[in-house]
Amino acid sequence: MNNDRYSRQILFPPVGKEGQKKLAEKHVLVIGAGALGSSAAEMLTRAGIGKITIIDRDYIELSNLQRQTLYTEEDVQNKMPKAIAAAKRLQAVNSACDIQGIVGEATIDLIEEIISCVDVIIDATDNFETRMLINDVTQKYDKPWIYGACVGSVGMSYTIIPGVTPCLHCLLQKIPLQGMTCDTAGIIAPAVQMVVTHQVTEAMKLLVDDKEALRGTFLSFDLWNNHYQSIKVNRIKKSSCTSCGTEPTYPFLDKTNQTKTAILCGRETVQIRPSKEKKISLSILAESLQSSGYAVKANPFLLSVQMEKARIVLFQDGRALVHDTKDPVYAKSIYDKLLG
Repeated sequence: MNNDRYSRQILFPPVGKEGQKKLAEKHVLVIGAGALGSSAAEMLTRAGIGKITIIDRDYIELSNLQRQTLYTEEDVQNKMPKAIAAAKRLQAVNSACDIQGIVGEATIDLIEEIISCVDVIIDATDNFETRMLINDVTQKYDKPWIYGACVGSVGMSYTIIPGVTPCLHCLLQKIPLQGMTCDTAGIIAPAVQMVVTHQVTEAMKLLVDDKEALRGTFLSFDLWNNHYQSIKVNRIKKSSCTSCGTEPTYPFLDKTNQTKTAILCGRETVQIRPSKEKKISLSILAESLQSSGYAVKANPFLLSVQMEKARIVLFQDGRALVHDTKDPVYAKSIYDKLLG
């Protein structure tokens, strides 16, 4: 380990030489390589984490460059997968780090294959289904993870320690978490960096074994309107919770509770059914998408949105038809961009 490289970090007493050695021995899993994930992975790489695994299913688009700091216009032209472009760039930043990029969906099987050797998971996803999967798999395997979300100028973060803190399933019963997406409500880059700053700082505390320094509260802020809130949530933890309670069943690891996708026979169309019926306000969603520049057609029963490469038709109950594709992963990525 080259201490000159990390000299300023080593001078920080809570890290020091021993902490730097610990960082070099740790493995962080970053799920998502968009705005949060790319910035978090870069901070972790520069901090000297020994191994970083990045999972992402998407490729780089021009609209990403406003806030996703690892990528370039050349990546857009080449339609590079985010996980591959991120790994290549990060390896050039710090060749001593082992960077692995995985192009694909963060499925139960994939995460379970990796998780035994992971020390911390950073949530940089764009939908609650994957977050709930992360929540249950980390409870099952006793791994800490750091929730993060942002949209517009609003951001939030919380560090979840199995057996100690409430899990995300507990929090959802009491705290209104972010449900909009960047594609429907927009986003400013400073909100991204604020969330990432909190996530990575908490991760470093865990990685150097300084758990007493963990924030211990649910953090939310609105940068544009100058709001900042830190909420104590320990009392929210429920012994009856099916994810983290005394008799957990890990419901979100049950594959029957996952979003269903099916390629329609004879058509270039993927049908998507959410695991639970949703109630979508088509008029509000249409207005939001139109203000974001999408071509939208709507009637009282459905909403049709023209994307770059496909057209998606959304129904009030959350069902969707994604036309012009036979790729379920791509279809689901579009669905999550619009509905979170």
